[in-house]
Amino acid sequence: MDACNAASSAVYELNEKIARQVFEGVPEGGLVLAIMDGAGNCWPSDTDAFSRLGLDDTQLAELRARVDDGADAARVLVGEAMVTVTQLATERTNCGYLVLAEPLRGGEPTRTSQDLVETLFSQIALVGRLLERESQAGDDRMSSYRLYGTCDMPTN
Repeated sequence: MDACNAASSAVYELNEKIARQVFEGVPEGGLVLAIMDGAGNCWPSDTDAFSRLGLDDTQLAELRARVDDGADAARVLVGEAMVTVTQLATERTNCGYLVLAEPLRGGEPTRTSQDLVETLFSQIALVGRLLERESQAGDDRMSSYRLYGTCDMPTN
């Protein structure tokens, strides 16, 4: 396996872990979350609700480009939902993007809503960092076991 495939495999695996941990707590019929990687893979919290948003590839590409150009978060109104996209990254891994669609209450997003979205994104990034550290610690333990297993140490 070359380095590029190994890196994309690690990103895919980390995104899967983040999705499993975070989406478990997303109630049905409200917010729709999705994780998207740079290879086009998408993990939505609710596949049907994400499809019903009607986001096309052009809109998603534009939002991702705005984030890549330095925006903390890119927002667009899609039907009756405000869609916000931000980068998802840990200390070592650029996982891709977080997408959040929140139904509008009264037709417009509020400042409180925006603050909550930013808080939610920070918490999801924290989950990603913790999962990455847990995975790295497991890899380090396995390396230690392999190293110890190859040593010619006397046993008593």
